[in-house]
Amino acid sequence: MKKRSFVATLALSALLAACSKNEAPKPAAETPAPAPAPAAAVASKLVVGLDDNFPPMGFRDEKNEIVGFDIDMAREAAKRAGIEVEFKPIDWNAKEAELLGKRVDALWNGLTILEERKEKILFTDPYMVNKQIIIVKAGSPIKTKADMAGKVVGAQEGSSAVTAMEKDKELSSKFKETKLFGDNIAALMDVEAGRLDVVVVDEVVGRYLVNKKPDNYVVLADDFGTEDYGVGFRKDDEATRNKINDVLGEMKKDGKAEEIAKKWFGADVIKR
Repeated sequence: MKKRSFVATLALSALLAACSKNEAPKPAAETPAPAPAPAAAVASKLVVGLDDNFPPMGFRDEKNEIVGFDIDMAREAAKRAGIEVEFKPIDWNAKEAELLGKRVDALWNGLTILEERKEKILFTDPYMVNKQIIIVKAGSPIKTKADMAGKVVGAQEGSSAVTAMEKDKELSSKFKETKLFGDNIAALMDVEAGRLDVVVVDEVVGRYLVNKKPDNYVVLADDFGTEDYGVGFRKDDEATRNKINDVLGEMKKDGKAEEIAKKWFGADVIKR
């Protein structure tokens, strides 16, 4: 290479390098914002978990078909919401596991709204008020709650009756024994047979069963407090809960809920 050509080449290279240093940096490509997550859809089918031995809320009739107040309420609500409904009997003591394990989609069977349950379950607004009543055998010397001290007391396992008694630690600590049963019918049979002194039970089922044998039982004036019933859903199924909640509100306003209540209880027991 000739000297003159070599010098020219060096000059051109220096000029190009200087130009490249002075170029403004190109802005980095903007990362597109993530698309918002699609809103959860209302379920097309609702599998309702229930205790099928809890009359009049949900139980089997003489044809072995599941019937009851909550069954009628759920059917009407599902129809209005455009949702298919299926009723699935479960072990009520394992109801939360059944719901959270997605073996059922809702718990609708006289489910009491409790603060501790709210940690895992998403509830509708209350639709009914209930009491935990005390039932003894006719002729029993037990006349008040205080008389339960030293006695054998029964309740359905996993029920809010158990929770209500546990809250009254001063009295429940004095029971001779607390016996838990698979269902309230079995507990009442033990009261009638003299194997159990007292049973604590939801008023809706207790009075229904007592009225079948009014001469065999007595309901005490005392009780273990009032509570609200609601329908329970998984926390991630807010859309379906909201839809059912809205429909229940409609049923309260237009009188359908009252109609169903009078069919099963002979009175309007709906909470508005």
